[in-house]
Amino acid sequence: MNPPSPAIVAQNAVRSLPRWIMLLLCAAYVLAGFVGREPWRDVDMAAFGYMQTLAHGEASWTLPLLDGLRPEAPGLLQYWLGAVALKLLPAGMPADLVVRLPFILLLGLALLCTWQAVFSLARTPGAQPVAFAFGGEASPTDYARALADGGLLALLACLGLAQLAHETSHTLVQLSAVCAVFFAAAAMAWQPKLAAVAALLGLLAMALGGAPAMAMLLGAGAITVALSASQPRLPHRYSWAAWWLLCMAIAALSAWMLGQWGYRLINPWQQGKDWQSTVRMLMWFSWPAWLLAVWALWRWRLQLRQPARHPHLAWPLWLWAVALFCTIFTLEGDRALILSLPAVAALAAFALPTFKRSLGALIDWLTLFFFTISAITIWVVWISVQTGFPAKPAENVQRLAVGFEPSFALFPFCVAVVATIAWLLLVTWRTRRHRAAIWKSLAVPAGGTVLGWVLLMTLWLPMLDYARSYAPHVAAVAHWVPRDVQCVSTLGFSQAQTAAFRFHTNWHLERGLPRATTAGCQWLVATPAAWSAIDTAPAAQWELVQAVARPTDRKDHLLVLRQRP
Repeated sequence: MNPPSPAIVAQNAVRSLPRWIMLLLCAAYVLAGFVGREPWRDVDMAAFGYMQTLAHGEASWTLPLLDGLRPEAPGLLQYWLGAVALKLLPAGMPADLVVRLPFILLLGLALLCTWQAVFSLARTPGAQPVAFAFGGEASPTDYARALADGGLLALLACLGLAQLAHETSHTLVQLSAVCAVFFAAAAMAWQPKLAAVAALLGLLAMALGGAPAMAMLLGAGAITVALSASQPRLPHRYSWAAWWLLCMAIAALSAWMLGQWGYRLINPWQQGKDWQSTVRMLMWFSWPAWLLAVWALWRWRLQLRQPARHPHLAWPLWLWAVALFCTIFTLEGDRALILSLPAVAALAAFALPTFKRSLGALIDWLTLFFFTISAITIWVVWISVQTGFPAKPAENVQRLAVGFEPSFALFPFCVAVVATIAWLLLVTWRTRRHRAAIWKSLAVPAGGTVLGWVLLMTLWLPMLDYARSYAPHVAAVAHWVPRDVQCVSTLGFSQAQTAAFRFHTNWHLERGLPRATTAGCQWLVATPAAWSAIDTAPAAQWELVQAVARPTDRKDHLLVLRQRP
């Protein structure tokens, strides 16, 4: 016997969010953070460096190298995407913007697949609301569309999505691939051809994006979903199971042939995982969607006893569990946790039809105050940096970012003003009396998250670029090297540092200390750790010109040395 559905939804509560509003919200979120910024330190800059080497034919596409260094990040697909963009698009375009264009499409694809996945799951029989005695309950299609809107809003509201989803790295490749697999398993009965293509491309992208083992786990979950479906709902379930097995085999074989197969599991107790920071990350990363997801699991707890009949709960829960396992038992940390966000958002959507009005109002007011105060803080700091009043925020910025010079740009300022006005209109709409819509409790959290991200990527972008990019440090190092110098040796550089100096200077970089018997570069830039490991005799041939600290971290130095005559 099927347990009664906890969802009680009338037809007037399933109005869909206007498409133009949803598209503008997604476009603002996607473009902010990709357009106008410098490549940021570590993963983002390192990936950019490998993309350039592939595009210029300096390394093999199956074994990317940057001055002889192999990538630290897993996967190949992210480098291929950026390199292909560099080769196809005009050379006059900024290279750092060109490599981001495929990733802009990937993030948009992730949002679209999440919406489609929730829409498909909400159409399953076990997800339907209670039928009223005299009619008036929500129609299945309108109900599914409203929940899909809520799921997308929940994904946008997750605080941990913003930064990692705007990097040109394996993280976004894996996220979009997970969303594709999530959609494929959810839509087998509704869009079979598109779901079959998404299954193949999603698993293959996961395998080539550095997560082949996770691809196998998700594929196994999808097979279970297919085999558990009833005959009327999924007539060709055995064919679907065979297709998923074939996709898994293709993905695994591709990863093995390209040297990307690996588990990379750790014992978190033996390898000293910081459990306190892990718990904090779990608390804030998917906030506030995880609260709604937990509420959904509680309200639908009777249906969880029959997971085969309720894939709208079982499939997202499996994806969430796999991502949590990878978060705890791998070194990826937040880069594994971000893969859980589509599933968390889907479960959060199924909490919406079970909400009481008081709980929805509490979420609204808490998020309204939080994001309004955050927006005011961003504006106050920006005004202080621009005008010097109030003085304290500007002093804090100068203390944290020594040497930062503020600048005013009209277009980002106008974008920030428009975003703030849109937020005020949203708050006004939400506090007025209006017809009920089940997604309304997530409108303020999603709008607030997008507002905060847009303000950071417009008003605070110069400060963030100064703090998070290599450009200020490279410029400070270049200040001590004569302008006519073309060749510089590097010692102890990471992949990201090598890519940064290749991008921000015109120097020809040679890795390692030049031999005394050869005519090498006359200038050397080294990390203190690498220089201290040099033997006395070779070190005596060089004189220290300057130790250059990174402006935002005085403990991070690079040594500029010149060869003695």
